[in-house]
Amino acid sequence: MKILATILSFLLLPSVAFAEAVTPQEISVAGFFPVEDSGRIVYDFSVAGFFPVEDSGRIVYDFNNGWRYHLGDVANGGAANLDDSSWEVVSTPHTVELLPAEGSGCRNYQGVAWYRKHFVMPEDTKGKDVSLHFEAVMGKQKFFVNGKEVKEHLGGYLPINISLTEAGVQPGDSCVVAVMADNSDDKSFPPGKPQKTLDFTYHGGIYRDVWMIAKSPVAITDAIEANKVAGGGVFVHFDNVSEKGADVKVETDVANSGTKSRKVYVETSLISPEGKLLQKISNSAVTLKPGETKTVSQNFHVKNPELWSPYSPTLYRIESRVKEGKETIDGGATRIGIRSFEFNPEKGFILNGKPFGQLIGGNRHQDFAYVGNAVPNSQQWRDAKRLRDAGYTIIRVAHYPQDPSFMDACDELGMFVIVATPGWQYWNKDPQFAERVHENTRNIIRRDRNHPSVLMWEPILNETRYPEDFALAALQITKDEYPYPGRPIAAADEHSAGVRENYDLVYGWPGDDERADAPKQNIFTREWGENVDDWYAHNNDNRASRSWGERPMKIQALSLAKTYDGLYRTTGKFIGGAQWHPFDHQRGYHPDPYWGGVYDAFRQPKYAYYMLRSQTAPEQNHPVAESGPMVYIMHEMTQFSEPDVVVFSNCDSVRLSMYDGEKTWTLPVVHEKGHIPSAPVVFKNVWDFWEAREFSYKQKNWQKVNMVAEGIIDGKVVATERKMPSRRSTKLQLRADYDSKPLVADGSDFIVVIAEVTDDSGHVRRLAKENIVFEVEGEGEIIGDASIHANPRPVEWGSAPVLIRSTRNAGPIKIKARVEAPGIHAPTPAELVIESVPANIPALYSDERKVGQINGSSNSADRSGETMSEDERRRMLEEVDKQQQEFGIRK
Repeated sequence: MKILATILSFLLLPSVAFAEAVTPQEISVAGFFPVEDSGRIVYDFSVAGFFPVEDSGRIVYDFNNGWRYHLGDVANGGAANLDDSSWEVVSTPHTVELLPAEGSGCRNYQGVAWYRKHFVMPEDTKGKDVSLHFEAVMGKQKFFVNGKEVKEHLGGYLPINISLTEAGVQPGDSCVVAVMADNSDDKSFPPGKPQKTLDFTYHGGIYRDVWMIAKSPVAITDAIEANKVAGGGVFVHFDNVSEKGADVKVETDVANSGTKSRKVYVETSLISPEGKLLQKISNSAVTLKPGETKTVSQNFHVKNPELWSPYSPTLYRIESRVKEGKETIDGGATRIGIRSFEFNPEKGFILNGKPFGQLIGGNRHQDFAYVGNAVPNSQQWRDAKRLRDAGYTIIRVAHYPQDPSFMDACDELGMFVIVATPGWQYWNKDPQFAERVHENTRNIIRRDRNHPSVLMWEPILNETRYPEDFALAALQITKDEYPYPGRPIAAADEHSAGVRENYDLVYGWPGDDERADAPKQNIFTREWGENVDDWYAHNNDNRASRSWGERPMKIQALSLAKTYDGLYRTTGKFIGGAQWHPFDHQRGYHPDPYWGGVYDAFRQPKYAYYMLRSQTAPEQNHPVAESGPMVYIMHEMTQFSEPDVVVFSNCDSVRLSMYDGEKTWTLPVVHEKGHIPSAPVVFKNVWDFWEAREFSYKQKNWQKVNMVAEGIIDGKVVATERKMPSRRSTKLQLRADYDSKPLVADGSDFIVVIAEVTDDSGHVRRLAKENIVFEVEGEGEIIGDASIHANPRPVEWGSAPVLIRSTRNAGPIKIKARVEAPGIHAPTPAELVIESVPANIPALYSDERKVGQINGSSNSADRSGETMSEDERRRMLEEVDKQQQEFGIRK
């Protein structure tokens, strides 16, 4: 199959009608679904650092399908002639096993897993250098091509490239690639800490995308593979940025891996946010000898640039082409955001020459219900949007570099990012460990330096006692790898050796800027919102499982509001903080998942989400994220609901009415300078179940039992919400959580579908207790089964989620939901039809059997695990407790 013909055929596809919120205009271009906003086209996801350009000469294949998989070690697993015909066939991103939604406490598998893939090298790769690009594989890995080991790699969060050309594979050859992935504890590389004392989980497997990339022997180098300080690939940086103009500097490294000298030149184009060519520069031809690399520097000046910010995340494109004569032999595009920033100890954070105000955000682990870290690009984007919807303007990644598509999404949605080197409460005195940490930091910067979202590097180890020379070396790396104006700064904890005296920004707490011995730098809280009683028990008021219902989630939301208030206490030096943690996730050293998220592990919002939404200014509109005036009633009008009604709003005042307006109250929303922008509005003693019962029981007028909140600005109602108590459970209803991204038929993508138990009017029956059985027809399949309580799925707080994964064939998917025990008065079943859309990057695999993933959690590997006494467990966690007390969360 010829890739160019494939791309052109999809470019001519007609519009596709999607169910729910999917936009019908989304047609894939060269394998990427563009998002259209006011005529601007923004491509979703990059591959190995580049977005596609037409006729670039670079070929990309989706290498995710058709992997044969075995959990556990296998003798000679990399051998070319190994009989793997009985192995399961899976798609990547892949997790070594599915876990229950409550799978914390080292219940996940740790050990060896094997992947093998049989394929035929495409004929259109003739004359090109071909490599496999693994975005990340967890733990330790060994890679084999046709039975020969070609690479060993340590670390679970950065890309690995495997050259098939160097392994001798030619077009038309049959080939088998084997990967040994081991997510066991290993203290020799970061993070290094054993999972049983770790606050997150080493989910295993090839859990990010795999691509085959074929490019000319003379081509732009890979930024990481080039292993060049402040070089490799394409490096874009800025100077003299203002609303009147900006200098854009582009450095492109081109290498010749061939056997003869070649004369080429680099043509670089600057493309406007609307897709128009602004400038094009071509350098003089350079001659590259075999094995030689040269750097081409080119400068643009942009008049009156549209500056990137969280409220206007405007993206330009740099299109790079390596040309030989008139022919383009390699190329790709880099998205850029033109912006300038400054950290000023007196004025705070300054963006594009203007005070920005407080940077309020959250941390982000990549963990998702059932699948662990194996999250497709669409869900990476949705996670970024969910965080932006909540009003966050900064994300601190926890505690490792994230999927490239998440970084792309942060660029597109307007969120700053603090990128962290892998680490959590662990130091190994072996010098090799520090060297590997520094190597991670260099490669993180090389991978992520062009993202306009990147504001800070965290080049140290989180909550770790490390020596001063390590901290100083880590800081110097951030300067060496980005030696230009606009350099993202380096951040670390104030009390760590060498940080206070040397780092650009220190992690601290609200009020630290008022101390007599306050640091000279700006201060940022890396993790706010935690109120634990102690680090062994982990009882606190900001963690509430969504399944616990109204009062716990209410307490959580109000707890976060109280802590949030402190983030606005500043002399100018303290600039904000990142909440720990917006999504519920699994942990290693505690049997409970982390339940402090404003979303659960399926990404269903809790009350705390609406508290955060209410802190966004009503006039700050965002082109994609939820924004504008809002009002939300944190009350369900059940027989167990409390008398006080709390309303979240960002308006001037809130009017609350009951019983079709028979009772009405109006209260102001407190917007006090230097404090939480919008304090929760509390209407005292408003709800009385017995009063409401009078309408239903005696007057037979249950319709009057309603509650309406209206947000008012300048005397006008600008936001409204209406609630009624749910009556008897009569039906199920289904909805798909698209959030503007279609389900792509690539065998890996999935969406969350929610089944809700409702009354006749569609009000969710929050206190319903049912088990929901899901069935799928058409081009989709259910992730998980009864062994992990995925199907049937218990109803919690009125809803039961299911994960629906696509097949390789685009088309309709019918999802059915019914209660497990049917009957005359049981809720009636529901059906929903959704549509998957074609995957337009050609997939390369040679397996005729069904391509899917494991649907249960059973496996044949040894799962005997470790046992320990209570005293041993306590001693093991003493170090965690000690370091949490030193670095942990304050009230």
